[in-house]
Amino acid sequence: MKANRLLAVLIIGLSLAACTGKPAGDAIPKEFQPSRSQVDSVSYLLGINFGSFIKGYDFGTGLNYGQIIKGLKDFVYSTGNMQDPDFTKQFKIDPNEMNDLFNNYLEKRQAGVAQANRKKGEDFLAANAKKEGVLETASGLQYKIIKPGSETKPGPQDTVWVRYKGSLLDGTVFDEVPAEQEPIRLTLNGVIPGWAEGLQLVGEGGEVELYIPADLAYGEQGNQAIGPNSTLIFNVQLDSINPYVEPAPAAEKK
Repeated sequence: MKANRLLAVLIIGLSLAACTGKPAGDAIPKEFQPSRSQVDSVSYLLGINFGSFIKGYDFGTGLNYGQIIKGLKDFVYSTGNMQDPDFTKQFKIDPNEMNDLFNNYLEKRQAGVAQANRKKGEDFLAANAKKEGVLETASGLQYKIIKPGSETKPGPQDTVWVRYKGSLLDGTVFDEVPAEQEPIRLTLNGVIPGWAEGLQLVGEGGEVELYIPADLAYGEQGNQAIGPNSTLIFNVQLDSINPYVEPAPAAEKK
């Protein structure tokens, strides 16, 4: 994961927040101060907000939460702003080092997750290959025909209408077009390699289960809810096929 975008947002946030100087606190007249209940509720929700940031960018659960609280307090009670040359001296670590520290941390975590996911995928595919009805192609794609469909199968440039469910190895569904919805339109030369190959193995009106290694899916980068080097499982119903037609050559100008 690249942290540059989120770090830019954080730096801007630090700059803006620091411009306010010290928190108002007791400077607010007593009659305008929020109740203890409001303070507690807002405090808790700020924790949820920051927790969603930690979880969303996959910082992991092993962080030192005591240091998180210390950093929060240090900044809240800091004086001056980011434009002051001595402002960052108030902190244990210079906030300007954030880019390097965050990127190194996240890249190391990403590498570890990628390695673990690849091992899980390899173990799964090795066991899955022994199951009844599961076949494997030369590329490493595994598939199981649930319903063969007609003799008409899509070609590599054809357009297809499908319903499907995509799952991680732990059963988490990351994408789905369920039976009650209209099928969606896809072109086989515009999908991941595992789909492009797998859908050519089933006939129109058929159903296939695809077990796609990471190298035929989203690889080391992953994709949103899909982690790096994730092996994916898709159940795909091939509703209909629109064969590719080679465009007519342009007429010569006279």
